[in-house]
Amino acid sequence: MRSSTITLYIDTSSSYLYTGLLIGNKLKASCMEYLGKDLSTYALSKIAKMLENSSIKPEEIDRIMVVNGPGSFTGIRIGITIAKTYAWALHKEIITINSLEAMAVSLKEEIYKVPLIDARRGYVFAGIYDQENQVVLKNQYIRLETLVEAANSLIRPYKFITNDALSLEHVSYIPDIEKIVETFQNRTPLNPHAVNPEYLKRTEAEENQGIQTE
Repeated sequence: MRSSTITLYIDTSSSYLYTGLLIGNKLKASCMEYLGKDLSTYALSKIAKMLENSSIKPEEIDRIMVVNGPGSFTGIRIGITIAKTYAWALHKEIITINSLEAMAVSLKEEIYKVPLIDARRGYVFAGIYDQENQVVLKNQYIRLETLVEAANSLIRPYKFITNDALSLEHVSYIPDIEKIVETFQNRTPLNPHAVNPEYLKRTEAEENQGIQTE
């Protein structure tokens, strides 16, 4: 009888597909690939292929963990749709993870961590976390120069974390899927219908139309 929990991890909040299959807290298989504009075309098939190559049937999955933002509006929707599809078909609940907290947890150095995602026009999605991954500056949509000022005011060393081409010194984001799953596995799971994107800002279409969102 199988005793270890099987977890499917999905992150499509950027131009990359970051996905993994874990048995217990050990990574059995993963796919970390830049897909760009082809993300919507290939993400689901690559996840299915990962399962197939691992000899894991979808019905054997115990839980699904998905990054629900912030990041690419289109990318976030893709990941959530895939997660909801699997969850609905398999009668499973979903654990949601913020992309910025996943970035912070993945950097193992005991310093302040400043994960950020380019939101264009001089703005970023960002937060600041301490060496124990506790929130120092809550995740928000913020001007890059304001974020840099906040980081420079820290009393300890810090590093920016991003995969975007921003004009500041940074380390690249390489997700530690094992660490992410281990850190957030006890978070309260949600019914698939309750899972929504965490954009942190309105879409351009909503801003142009003056539509108010939560």
